[in-house]
Amino acid sequence: MMPNVVRGDRMVGLMTYLVGPGRANEHTEPHLVAGDGAMMAWHDDAELGRDSALAIGRHLDRPRVAYDVEVKGGHVWHCSLSLRADEGQLTDAQWSEIAHDFVKVMEFDDPEGPKAPCRWVAVRHGVSKNGNDHIHIAVNLVREDGTKASTHHDFRRAQTAARALEAKYGLEELESVRAERSTRGYNPAEREAQARARARAKYERTRTKQGTEMPAWEHLEGADRQARIASEMRTDQPRYLLALKVRGCATAAQDEAEFVRRLRREGLIVRPRYADGRTDVITGFSVAERPEAGERPIWYGGGQLGRDLALPRLRDGWPDTPTGASDAAAEWNAARRGRRVVAPGREMQQPDAEAWTQRNEELRAVVDRLRAVPVDDRETWATVARQTAGALAAWSNATEQTPGELAAAAEALSRSAQTYRRTPTPTKAGTVAISGAAMLLASAARGGRGTVAQAVMIRQMLRLTQAVHDAAKASGQERHARLLAEETRARLVHVRDALPAPAPAAAPTATATIERPHTLDPEAQAMLDRLHAGQARPAAAAAAASPVPNKIEPHRTRQSTTPSRDRGPER
Repeated sequence: MMPNVVRGDRMVGLMTYLVGPGRANEHTEPHLVAGDGAMMAWHDDAELGRDSALAIGRHLDRPRVAYDVEVKGGHVWHCSLSLRADEGQLTDAQWSEIAHDFVKVMEFDDPEGPKAPCRWVAVRHGVSKNGNDHIHIAVNLVREDGTKASTHHDFRRAQTAARALEAKYGLEELESVRAERSTRGYNPAEREAQARARARAKYERTRTKQGTEMPAWEHLEGADRQARIASEMRTDQPRYLLALKVRGCATAAQDEAEFVRRLRREGLIVRPRYADGRTDVITGFSVAERPEAGERPIWYGGGQLGRDLALPRLRDGWPDTPTGASDAAAEWNAARRGRRVVAPGREMQQPDAEAWTQRNEELRAVVDRLRAVPVDDRETWATVARQTAGALAAWSNATEQTPGELAAAAEALSRSAQTYRRTPTPTKAGTVAISGAAMLLASAARGGRGTVAQAVMIRQMLRLTQAVHDAAKASGQERHARLLAEETRARLVHVRDALPAPAPAAAPTATATIERPHTLDPEAQAMLDRLHAGQARPAAAAAAASPVPNKIEPHRTRQSTTPSRDRGPER
């Protein structure tokens, strides 16, 4: 179960959207599955319309308006709880129990607690456009007595509550939580904003070339604008393309200075982040694709592209030398000012045939050593996955005009490297040879032995991917192992089949399977125990909940002649 928490200050606007058609007309039969006692007595499970949404929004907003309370960040707390598409759908009764348990452990409405309850509802309006069954929970953070509900660490608490609910209701557990990793998701609003900016820039560029007969972007009909934006939504997102290039450059580079030069060689705009008051100490970086005329660059920090692409983690893959920091600072400063590189390095060189043979033998030795790595050594396997994904990304950057099979394989494999904690260095893990292979693959389109050498190298990439796949499967990550098999190994097989076939060799030995007991972290276990403890009294709690709302008197301690927030010309 995946929770997604957002904050706002327009309860009526949120309810109107939830009962409306949705962005892709995917909302069908919107109705309540849970809520406070008064709300469910009024609306029950009848289909909702705009008038109902307005009435529900005003009811939920009543404590904030009556007590005239302002909540920093917005008083509307909105969370969607969604299941994977292949999990199927739950009944309204099941979603009702889940919603009540969720707001209880989040301490918004706990009948056994000392705090006044918050007003809330849970809306269900069918599956999403991707087929995910889900509900939306809307909570007013101003309680019935005018106090404010705490949102301290609410994102983390919502994730912990979801883990407890998965265990209680027998839902599919999130493998990435047990493996302590996660990837950066794509926010629909982010994608739409980027597509809108690109569509507008392209239109204005065309309009400038063809003259003033074309209307301005603001004067286009809504349907025309949306069609242009939708066409941009189908293109690859900047964050995906940037992550591919940064990952390939980082793995192929032997030090930080070479990393900066490779980024610039890929056509990226690079911007370092300095320590306070310094220009020789770099603490982070941002990159952007070079924009076309009329467009603005879209900047992303390394950590926004992927957990393993933050500068401190990238530095773990490079040796610490006496002159390394000063050389890197010189390249960062040159990149910021748009000057030429300070000292070109091996990124300009063409590897010879002997280098390909040497790296192939080194990779063979690495794969053989990985057989002795325990499957529960997640950090070492994350290092292997990060470097292998980087090698595939470097290969894609060098040979694929548009991201293809290699890019998709690198992206899927990189998910194994998105760990919460830093992983061992390649030197400590014994995987330095993978970085050397990435350097060769980054120059695959120039020099070396051409496709014959690449065909030999891809066999070792397949063996590394197979080792990561076997470790994931043996550690109980069935879904992630399936992803590696379908999105990484299968795509590499397609690439291999298109290249000259190398000499046959023995298949890698599968890693032994280890049974892993089901465990929850202490906080999730405490939430689950709390849910089980209150399970014996659901009938009593339901009977105690009155369908008549509390009478709330307006706040009268302050006189004001200015229009209120809900009325006046500013509305």
